[in-house]
Amino acid sequence: MPGIDRIEATFCGDFFEPHSHDTYALGLTLNGVQTFNYRGTSNFSLPGQIIVLHPDEIHDGASGTDDGLRYRMLYLQPHMLRRAMGDHRLPLPFVQSPVIYDQRLRRALTVALQSLDDGLEDLLADALIGEIAASLMRNAKMGVPLSAALPQVRIAQARDYIHEHCTRTIASEELERITGLDRYALARHFRQVHGTSPHRYLIMRRLDRARALISKGQPLVQVAIDVGFADQSHLNRHFKRAYGLTPGRWAQSLCMH
Repeated sequence: MPGIDRIEATFCGDFFEPHSHDTYALGLTLNGVQTFNYRGTSNFSLPGQIIVLHPDEIHDGASGTDDGLRYRMLYLQPHMLRRAMGDHRLPLPFVQSPVIYDQRLRRALTVALQSLDDGLEDLLADALIGEIAASLMRNAKMGVPLSAALPQVRIAQARDYIHEHCTRTIASEELERITGLDRYALARHFRQVHGTSPHRYLIMRRLDRARALISKGQPLVQVAIDVGFADQSHLNRHFKRAYGLTPGRWAQSLCMH
């Protein structure tokens, strides 16, 4: 999507000559050891760690062992990060260490990078960029701006709209139009009211409908299509994440009662 690029790379030895990006580069090392020079120091990243490289900072890249390296990176345009920060008076966050541990940021990057062949839905991207912004601000010791008074009526409008249209893809512009809120402000306020993001709320409403259809004996392939998922595997993935078992197993359990 505009403003975001995602890659997966696998290589051995030295690979990248010194270069820079005009984006934030956020990475997860999946296998091996990643070594790189950045801001005058030599660094390395292991599986479980996060790489944070800032715009226009020169760096290189290599595998630290003969076993090779596999990693994924997300490149985020600064203007998107600034929108998500919620306060345009603040400078862009600068994280001092290029290799960090941060479970919340890792979860967001894992979701953003888990399926590179599929696009990111608008509402999911909004939630992820918001979490990335908050995490970078936290690691830059900037704190996170407190939200103003909650616009309860506008959040209710967004909730009702998601309920009504949950079986199709909902664009961020739609919710911005009906609520008058910027997409990132909406995501922050929505989480404060409902404890989850608009995208996750949308997925759970689809799953509510899916369970109702499954209980009526409708084939899973048709259920997935009817409730708005791309295919059955898409339904399976979200169903298991929400309930701990696949739709097929859940349907079998209904037959046993």
